[in-house]
Amino acid sequence: MSGAAQPSAPTPMAARFRGYLPVVVDVETGGFDWNRHALLEIAAIPLEFDADGRFVPGEVAHANLAPAPGTLIDPKSLAVTGIRLGHPLRGELDERAGLDKVFAPVRAAIKRHGCQRAILVGHNAHFDLNFLNAAVARVGHKRNPFHPFSVFDTVTMAALAYGQTVLARAAFAAGIGWDPNEAHSAIYDAEQTAKLFCTIANAWPPLAHAAAPFPDAAAGDDDGDPRDVQGCT
Repeated sequence: MSGAAQPSAPTPMAARFRGYLPVVVDVETGGFDWNRHALLEIAAIPLEFDADGRFVPGEVAHANLAPAPGTLIDPKSLAVTGIRLGHPLRGELDERAGLDKVFAPVRAAIKRHGCQRAILVGHNAHFDLNFLNAAVARVGHKRNPFHPFSVFDTVTMAALAYGQTVLARAAFAAGIGWDPNEAHSAIYDAEQTAKLFCTIANAWPPLAHAAAPFPDAAAGDDDGDPRDVQGCT
Protein backbone atom coordinates (compact mmCIF):
# COMPACT_ATOMS: atom_id res chain seq x y z
CA MET A 1 0.00 0.00 0.00
CA SER A 2 1.39 3.38 -0.98
CA GLY A 3 2.17 5.85 1.79
CA ALA A 4 0.91 8.73 -0.36
CA ALA A 5 -2.07 10.59 1.00
CA GLN A 6 -5.29 9.47 -0.65
CA PRO A 7 -7.77 12.11 -1.84
CA SER A 8 -10.71 12.46 0.50
CA ALA A 9 -14.13 11.44 -0.71
CA PRO A 10 -16.38 14.31 -1.80
CA THR A 11 -18.61 15.65 0.92
CA PRO A 12 -22.37 15.51 0.33
CA MET A 13 -22.46 19.26 -0.33
CA ALA A 14 -19.66 19.01 -2.88
CA ALA A 15 -21.60 16.28 -4.67
CA ARG A 16 -24.99 18.00 -4.46
CA PHE A 17 -24.38 21.04 -6.65
CA ARG A 18 -21.51 20.05 -8.91
CA GLY A 19 -18.88 21.37 -6.55
CA TYR A 20 -20.63 24.64 -5.73
CA LEU A 21 -21.51 25.74 -2.21
CA PRO A 22 -24.78 27.70 -2.05
CA VAL A 23 -24.31 30.91 -0.06
CA VAL A 24 -27.27 33.19 0.56
CA VAL A 25 -26.43 36.87 0.04
CA ASP A 26 -28.43 40.02 0.61
CA VAL A 27 -27.20 43.55 0.02
CA GLU A 28 -28.56 46.97 0.93
CA THR A 29 -27.58 49.75 -1.41
CA GLY A 30 -27.81 53.45 -2.14
CA GLY A 31 -29.98 52.88 -5.22
CA PHE A 32 -30.70 50.43 -8.01
CA ASP A 33 -27.80 51.07 -10.41
CA TRP A 34 -24.85 48.88 -9.43
CA ASN A 35 -22.53 50.88 -11.66
CA ARG A 36 -23.33 54.18 -9.91
CA HIS A 37 -24.89 53.59 -6.50
CA ALA A 38 -23.07 52.57 -3.33
CA LEU A 39 -23.02 49.16 -1.68
CA LEU A 40 -23.89 49.88 1.96
CA GLU A 41 -24.45 46.51 3.66
CA ILE A 42 -23.86 42.86 2.86
CA ALA A 43 -24.78 39.64 4.64
CA ALA A 44 -23.79 36.13 3.56
CA ILE A 45 -24.97 32.79 4.95
CA PRO A 46 -23.31 29.57 3.75
CA LEU A 47 -25.78 26.69 3.70
CA GLU A 48 -25.00 23.52 5.63
CA PHE A 49 -26.31 19.98 6.01
CA ASP A 50 -27.65 18.82 9.38
CA ALA A 51 -27.16 15.29 10.72
CA ASP A 52 -30.08 14.07 8.61
CA GLY A 53 -28.72 15.56 5.41
CA ARG A 54 -31.21 18.43 5.33
CA PHE A 55 -30.28 21.96 4.34
CA VAL A 56 -29.93 24.42 7.22
CA PRO A 57 -28.59 27.99 7.34
CA GLY A 58 -25.04 28.38 8.58
CA GLU A 59 -23.51 31.33 10.40
CA VAL A 60 -24.02 34.87 9.16
CA ALA A 61 -21.11 36.94 7.88
CA HIS A 62 -21.95 40.64 7.79
CA ALA A 63 -20.45 44.02 7.10
CA ASN A 64 -21.68 47.62 7.03
CA LEU A 65 -19.87 49.63 4.39
CA ALA A 66 -19.07 53.29 3.96
CA PRO A 67 -20.01 54.51 0.48
CA ALA A 68 -17.09 53.97 -1.88
CA PRO A 69 -15.58 57.16 -3.33
CA GLY A 70 -17.38 58.17 -6.50
CA THR A 71 -20.56 56.20 -5.76
CA LEU A 72 -23.94 57.85 -5.32
CA ILE A 73 -26.67 57.70 -2.69
CA ASP A 74 -30.36 58.07 -3.50
CA PRO A 75 -32.11 59.46 -0.38
CA LYS A 76 -35.20 57.44 -1.26
CA SER A 77 -33.21 54.25 -0.77
CA LEU A 78 -32.05 55.35 2.69
CA ALA A 79 -35.67 56.14 3.58
CA VAL A 80 -36.59 52.53 2.75
CA THR A 81 -33.66 50.82 4.47
CA GLY A 82 -33.40 53.18 7.44
CA ILE A 83 -29.61 53.21 7.10
CA ARG A 84 -27.99 56.15 8.88
CA LEU A 85 -24.71 56.70 7.13
CA GLY A 86 -21.84 57.64 9.41
CA HIS A 87 -23.65 56.58 12.59
CA PRO A 88 -21.03 55.30 15.06
CA LEU A 89 -23.02 52.14 15.80
CA ARG A 90 -22.85 51.07 12.15
CA GLY A 91 -19.16 50.28 12.43
CA GLU A 92 -18.64 51.13 8.78
CA LEU A 93 -15.77 49.53 6.89
CA ASP A 94 -14.31 50.58 3.59
CA GLU A 95 -15.33 48.40 0.67
CA ARG A 96 -12.18 46.28 0.57
CA ALA A 97 -12.25 45.54 4.31
CA GLY A 98 -15.98 44.79 4.18
CA LEU A 99 -15.55 42.32 1.33
CA ASP A 100 -12.65 40.65 3.14
CA LYS A 101 -14.78 40.28 6.28
CA VAL A 102 -17.53 38.50 4.34
CA PHE A 103 -15.40 36.53 1.89
CA ALA A 104 -13.12 34.93 4.51
CA PRO A 105 -15.81 32.78 6.20
CA VAL A 106 -17.30 31.94 2.81
CA ARG A 107 -13.94 30.63 1.60
CA ALA A 108 -13.59 28.67 4.84
CA ALA A 109 -16.99 27.05 4.27
CA ILE A 110 -16.05 26.19 0.68
CA LYS A 111 -12.91 24.44 1.93
CA ARG A 112 -14.76 22.67 4.74
CA HIS A 113 -17.28 21.18 2.31
CA GLY A 114 -14.72 20.26 -0.33
CA CYS A 115 -16.38 22.56 -2.85
CA GLN A 116 -14.71 24.52 -5.64
CA ARG A 117 -16.43 27.86 -5.17
CA ALA A 118 -19.58 29.52 -3.90
CA ILE A 119 -22.73 30.15 -5.88
CA LEU A 120 -24.87 33.09 -4.79
CA VAL A 121 -28.39 32.39 -3.57
CA GLY A 122 -30.62 35.42 -3.46
CA HIS A 123 -34.12 36.77 -3.94
CA ASN A 124 -33.79 38.54 -7.29
CA ALA A 125 -30.27 37.19 -7.06
CA HIS A 126 -28.68 39.05 -9.95
CA PHE A 127 -29.35 42.36 -8.19
CA ASP A 128 -27.17 41.20 -5.29
CA LEU A 129 -24.57 39.62 -7.57
CA ASN A 130 -24.26 42.72 -9.76
CA PHE A 131 -23.63 44.97 -6.75
CA LEU A 132 -21.17 42.44 -5.36
CA ASN A 133 -19.31 42.19 -8.66
CA ALA A 134 -19.22 45.98 -9.01
CA ALA A 135 -17.62 46.32 -5.56
CA VAL A 136 -15.12 43.56 -6.37
CA ALA A 137 -14.16 45.40 -9.55
CA ARG A 138 -13.82 48.75 -7.78
CA VAL A 139 -11.31 47.45 -5.26
CA GLY A 140 -9.60 44.98 -7.60
CA HIS A 141 -10.34 42.07 -5.27
CA LYS A 142 -8.57 38.91 -6.45
CA ARG A 143 -10.15 36.39 -4.08
CA ASN A 144 -13.86 36.64 -4.79
CA PRO A 145 -15.21 33.16 -3.92
CA PHE A 146 -18.47 33.55 -5.86
CA HIS A 147 -19.24 32.33 -9.36
CA PRO A 148 -19.15 35.42 -11.57
CA PHE A 149 -22.55 35.00 -13.22
CA SER A 150 -24.47 31.87 -12.13
CA VAL A 151 -26.97 32.13 -9.26
CA PHE A 152 -29.73 30.23 -7.49
CA ASP A 153 -32.74 32.57 -7.38
CA THR A 154 -35.39 32.00 -4.72
CA VAL A 155 -37.85 34.05 -6.79
CA THR A 156 -37.97 31.17 -9.27
CA MET A 157 -38.00 28.55 -6.54
CA ALA A 158 -40.85 30.25 -4.65
CA ALA A 159 -42.85 30.77 -7.83
CA LEU A 160 -42.62 27.03 -8.58
CA ALA A 161 -43.30 25.93 -5.01
CA TYR A 162 -45.91 28.45 -3.86
CA GLY A 163 -46.93 30.63 -6.81
CA GLN A 164 -45.36 33.62 -5.03
CA THR A 165 -42.50 35.87 -6.12
CA VAL A 166 -42.43 38.55 -3.39
CA LEU A 167 -40.14 37.48 -0.55
CA ALA A 168 -42.56 38.38 2.24
CA ARG A 169 -45.45 36.50 0.60
CA ALA A 170 -43.25 33.51 -0.19
CA ALA A 171 -42.06 33.42 3.42
CA PHE A 172 -45.65 33.33 4.67
CA ALA A 173 -46.54 30.63 2.16
CA ALA A 174 -43.57 28.57 3.35
CA GLY A 175 -44.66 28.92 6.99
CA ILE A 176 -41.59 30.99 7.83
CA GLY A 177 -43.39 34.25 8.56
CA TRP A 178 -42.24 37.79 7.95
CA ASP A 179 -41.67 40.80 10.22
CA PRO A 180 -42.00 44.04 8.20
CA ASN A 181 -40.24 45.93 10.99
CA GLU A 182 -37.09 43.87 10.39
CA ALA A 183 -37.22 43.93 6.59
CA HIS A 184 -34.57 45.76 4.53
CA SER A 185 -31.84 44.71 6.94
CA ALA A 186 -29.32 42.62 5.03
CA ILE A 187 -29.06 40.16 7.91
CA TYR A 188 -32.82 39.66 8.30
CA ASP A 189 -33.51 39.42 4.58
CA ALA A 190 -30.62 36.96 4.13
CA GLU A 191 -31.84 34.84 7.05
CA GLN A 192 -35.38 34.69 5.66
CA THR A 193 -34.11 33.92 2.17
CA ALA A 194 -31.94 31.13 3.59
CA LYS A 195 -34.91 29.64 5.41
CA LEU A 196 -36.99 29.86 2.23
CA PHE A 197 -34.32 28.09 0.17
CA CYS A 198 -33.93 25.36 2.79
CA THR A 199 -37.68 24.81 3.10
CA ILE A 200 -38.13 24.38 -0.65
CA ALA A 201 -34.95 22.36 -1.20
CA ASN A 202 -35.68 20.03 1.71
CA ALA A 203 -39.10 19.22 0.23
CA TRP A 204 -37.48 18.13 -3.03
CA PRO A 205 -36.94 14.39 -3.50
CA PRO A 206 -33.34 13.29 -2.87
CA LEU A 207 -31.19 13.05 -5.98
CA ALA A 208 -30.00 9.48 -6.35
CA HIS A 209 -27.46 10.52 -9.00
CA ALA A 210 -26.03 13.53 -7.17
CA ALA A 211 -22.67 11.88 -6.48
CA ALA A 212 -22.31 10.29 -9.92
CA PRO A 213 -19.37 11.51 -12.00
CA PHE A 214 -20.33 13.80 -14.86
CA PRO A 215 -18.87 13.26 -18.34
CA ASP A 216 -16.08 15.64 -19.26
CA ALA A 217 -16.25 18.13 -22.12
CA ALA A 218 -15.01 15.58 -24.63
CA ALA A 219 -17.93 13.35 -23.71
CA GLY A 220 -20.58 15.98 -24.31
CA ASP A 221 -20.23 18.79 -21.74
CA ASP A 222 -18.71 21.24 -24.19
CA ASP A 223 -21.17 24.02 -24.97
CA GLY A 224 -18.53 26.13 -26.68
CA ASP A 225 -17.95 28.41 -23.70
CA PRO A 226 -14.21 28.67 -22.93
CA ARG A 227 -15.07 29.34 -19.29
CA ASP A 228 -15.94 25.66 -18.93
CA VAL A 229 -12.27 24.75 -18.78
CA GLN A 230 -11.71 27.43 -16.14
CA GLY A 231 -14.23 25.91 -13.73
CA CYS A 232 -16.68 28.80 -14.14
CA THR A 233 -19.66 27.00 -15.60
